[in-house]
Amino acid sequence: MSPSLEVGIYVFVLATFLGLEIIRRVSPLLHTPLMSLTYAISAITVVGSILVAGEQKTNLSTVLGTLAVTCSMINIVGGYLITYRMLRMFRKSGKDRR
Repeated sequence: MSPSLEVGIYVFVLATFLGLEIIRRVSPLLHTPLMSLTYAISAITVVGSILVAGEQKTNLSTVLGTLAVTCSMINIVGGYLITYRMLRMFRKSGKDRR
């Protein structure tokens, strides 16, 4: 394993644990704005992972780029579906349109 890959994995693992701790301590009032920011970050991740997967330098980078595109798109689509469902809860019952 190359030293740059080891450093990349190390940073990824630390960022994952740090992100989980930060998200757990967010006030419920800030949850919706925070999720909006998260969806924007996922959109940026999609663009970056498409670039990584498209370069096809190594098989590992292509597989990881494709995996990143898939995970980011699941996050974005799921986020929009959840947001749509939340917004429907605030509609008046007489105007329940789809």
